[in-house]
Amino acid sequence: METKLPYKLIKSYKQYLEYCKILEKLDSIEDPTEDVLDTIDLLLLLIETYDQEQFPKKLEMDPVQMLQSVMKDHKMKAVDLATELDVSKSLISDIIHYRRGFSKELVRKLANRFAMQQEAFNRPYNLVPSSKSIVKK
Repeated sequence: METKLPYKLIKSYKQYLEYCKILEKLDSIEDPTEDVLDTIDLLLLLIETYDQEQFPKKLEMDPVQMLQSVMKDHKMKAVDLATELDVSKSLISDIIHYRRGFSKELVRKLANRFAMQQEAFNRPYNLVPSSKSIVKK
């Protein structure tokens, strides 16, 4: 008896991108059924497993470096990401240049957009001190 599984362990970058696209489509369903939610969970697990196997260096990155890396992987500019996430271009620019931190809402949007765990963008890192915040005596 042969059983055909709808999804298998990811073995190529092409398959990885295909699963990411499927996940994006499923994630945009407004009122998902239990089957759709189970499929989302499975795809997330498969994608995260592939990420950890193929990109171990990404685990050492701070959230800003992680964002820059996934933007590069998806050939996105800051303006593209801002438009897609419905946030200001200056917010993305400030984050990329370590001037502002990630909000909870932005962490959620990024994790959903790039099919990653929120923890990837929700870790401590240092911001560059603003020249406006320096008090002159």
